[in-house]
Amino acid sequence: MLQNCQTEAFLERLPIYLNQLSQYSSDYVSASILAKDLGLGEVQVRKDLAKISRGGKPKVGYILNDLKADIERYMGFDQPTNAVIIGMGKLGRSLYNYHGFQQYHIEIIGAFDIRESFIHVDQLNEYCQEHHIDVAILTVPKDEAQKISDIIIKAGIKAIWNFSPTRLNVPSDVVVQNENLAVSLSILIKHYNDRRKNHGL
Repeated sequence: MLQNCQTEAFLERLPIYLNQLSQYSSDYVSASILAKDLGLGEVQVRKDLAKISRGGKPKVGYILNDLKADIERYMGFDQPTNAVIIGMGKLGRSLYNYHGFQQYHIEIIGAFDIRESFIHVDQLNEYCQEHHIDVAILTVPKDEAQKISDIIIKAGIKAIWNFSPTRLNVPSDVVVQNENLAVSLSILIKHYNDRRKNHGL
């Protein structure tokens, strides 16, 4: 029986595996090769793959296309996901123009803002009645985030990818993934400084 392991680190590794698997042209792939190419521990990769696929065989590995399909199915990438962006500043525009989401069957079909060149955010509810929207990508200033998230929830959207530097107050049936770019950069700097100290740089 496959395990239902939902740790954040585990879920973050699966798209990395999928991206690496897409680089291979052979019919089979082993956990050891995947681990080596990604610079990860072989034991960790074996455990991860065993949680989402029954296809591994000793001395043979996994059928490449089957393993990719197992990851896509586990993550929900085998089903199309429609998303909208709310907040079309520089970050919002960059995300809107990024084509990498298509690899995971995610399509951004609407762009909302308070400016006239975009669909006004007040029309989100009406838009969602005409289009099935799975995810809202929120890239608005901190002081606007809660108000806009309330509009998102009222429109019936149950998943928010939040780039605003604030925590949102949402009902229990709404899933929020927070992305704080400043925090991510500070963590990178911390790792960099630690490495400099360890190597006497």
